[in-house]
Amino acid sequence: MLLYFIIVIAVLGTVYLLFSYLQELKYRRKPYYKLSDVGWRTCHPGADSTKVHSIAFVGDPGAVATDGTDPVLNLLQQWQKENDKEGTIIFLGDNIYPVGLPAEGHRHYTLAKERLDQLLITIKNYAGKGIFLSGNHDWNKGRAGGYAQMLRQEQYVVNALQDEESYLPRNGCPGPTTLQLADGLLLLVINTQWWVQRAEKPIGQKDGCPYNDIEDFFVELNSILRQNKHQRILVAAHHPLYSNAQHGGKFTLRQHIFPLTAAHKRFLIPLPIFGSLYPFYRKMFGAYEDMSHRKYKRMRKRLLRIFHRYSNIIYLAGHDHNLQHFEVRQNHYIVSGAGSKTSFVKKGGKATFTLEQLGFFVLDYYDDGKVWMEVRVAKTNTDASTETSPVVFRKELKSILQPEPTKV
Repeated sequence: MLLYFIIVIAVLGTVYLLFSYLQELKYRRKPYYKLSDVGWRTCHPGADSTKVHSIAFVGDPGAVATDGTDPVLNLLQQWQKENDKEGTIIFLGDNIYPVGLPAEGHRHYTLAKERLDQLLITIKNYAGKGIFLSGNHDWNKGRAGGYAQMLRQEQYVVNALQDEESYLPRNGCPGPTTLQLADGLLLLVINTQWWVQRAEKPIGQKDGCPYNDIEDFFVELNSILRQNKHQRILVAAHHPLYSNAQHGGKFTLRQHIFPLTAAHKRFLIPLPIFGSLYPFYRKMFGAYEDMSHRKYKRMRKRLLRIFHRYSNIIYLAGHDHNLQHFEVRQNHYIVSGAGSKTSFVKKGGKATFTLEQLGFFVLDYYDDGKVWMEVRVAKTNTDASTETSPVVFRKELKSILQPEPTKV
């Protein structure tokens, strides 16, 4: 009797795992929309609206092809033709895999330089503005020497573009740094790697940062947001505050059964039950780059506590290699980290849109104050999609703006 019971449980378990795996395969690389957004193709800016500025947010482009065939950079060039002057390209960090820009002579230096040069060429050929942020890989994944490595990349970019605002925040400082992109549209840049950095990081005037106590950062951030409640504010950073992907504690069934694929995709050694220990650890305790890690969690809590006071914020990040949109308390949170790699993203939850595909988000700002979001995906040789347009989602990002303060 016990044997039959064990067999039944084993069969049911196998059927459940197979069904779950097939469900995952069914929607991977397919867009997930919130039910109210299913008819997005009929939504467009009004004919009487004029586009004032467009911003392309490309996250984690650090593994782009260097031979001119990269699908994301080709897609970005298409966007550039549509927005020849009044536009901004922002690379949201992890600009060079695997360890940023090491010193000359290092085994990764040649490829790292080629990848960074490819991104720089894309910006140099553009009449609009280009801005780089730094991510955890640009800081050598938070390890010793990461600060110096980030400074090397910063200097390389600034020298190449001859623009002091091409790498923000400067000197690896936390920020916040602001740029007025258009009338009524403010860009605010934060270096989120500062909070999760394990090794050396800058603080105070000795390192070129404006304050000696990190608490002053939060005071300054709140002050900027309070003074600009009449504007649309785009907050650009590397680490997301909401995510349905790995850094948010979401894993595929395959990762539970074959946990060694985290080290290499070919390590297909089945370890059921024991294999769930790794995803469980990442979900509950986390690596330094995970939301569940105490440093990340502390940063996220402080930022959200401030952002929830306002209703005019669009927060953009990379880090997870997919495309996601969340709407929380009248603010919008975007993950645009599919600049050169893709990884699993779970549908549903708080997300209004998710997609595991190479591409990036675009925000278009109009003269009537409206902001429209577009998701553009790159076509690859293995992409069997029949979709001809690169736009796979479009949505107006609404907010509540306060009147501009009266000047006395």
